[in-house]
Amino acid sequence: MGVLSRTVTGMNATTSRLGTILSIWAHPDDETYLAAGIMAAARDAGRRVVCASASAGEHGTADPRSWPPERLGRVRRWEAAAAMAVLGVEEHHVLGLPDGALTDHDDAGLSWAGRLLDDLRPDTILTFGADGMTYHPDHNAVHRWVTRAWRDRGGRSRLLYATPTVEHLDRFRDLYEEWGMYMSDERPTGIPEEQLAVHVRLQGPELDRKLTALRAMATQTGDLVARIDPAIYAAQIAEEAFVDALRVPDHDEATTGTARTGTAAAV
Repeated sequence: MGVLSRTVTGMNATTSRLGTILSIWAHPDDETYLAAGIMAAARDAGRRVVCASASAGEHGTADPRSWPPERLGRVRRWEAAAAMAVLGVEEHHVLGLPDGALTDHDDAGLSWAGRLLDDLRPDTILTFGADGMTYHPDHNAVHRWVTRAWRDRGGRSRLLYATPTVEHLDRFRDLYEEWGMYMSDERPTGIPEEQLAVHVRLQGPELDRKLTALRAMATQTGDLVARIDPAIYAAQIAEEAFVDALRVPDHDEATTGTARTGTAAAV
């Protein structure tokens, strides 16, 4: 199957070809940054979308005194519910594994991913590639769990990995370094647009819908939104890109294009 959509035009019709979607990630907001437009269009087309988060993201703050884990985890669940309401996603499940420690819970994570695949039997799975987009260890863990569970079941669903495009990185690479986005000294090199399985560029009401969902996650997006040009933020989140796992040479180890730099980004 070729690229399902290159612009928002006709997106409802093309994303409906994804069938029932399992959108499975590490923390609430991962799915909204990486797949909000796709999920919303699928729901508008009458498709079932189930979103799952391994953790509530209770340690996702630079100010743990103001946001102790119990409080932040609770608020992030509420924020996620608000964002999902904007997107029309009615099924969102949070497993509740410890934020920042998913690599210590491989057995539980693999079992969770397997149960979701068995219970839902999705046509399409959306998740991280091996680089986790930012090399966050929690993201990488979810990639491993989902990929292993998918392979153990004979690859009966279509597994799609979130990836930056080469063109996107050419435009935003310096900003991502400035923001300290990467949690490793490795860097993604991206996937050329012509190799993507799904490629969406949101505009107009669809982009506004995604921005609204992201603003609902204020504990995670508020600071960034407040300090950068709104047009740059909108342009950066307007693109959603996925590569078919079958195009990745080694489903467990290969990244969706990686380079190494001499210094690690701030965590």
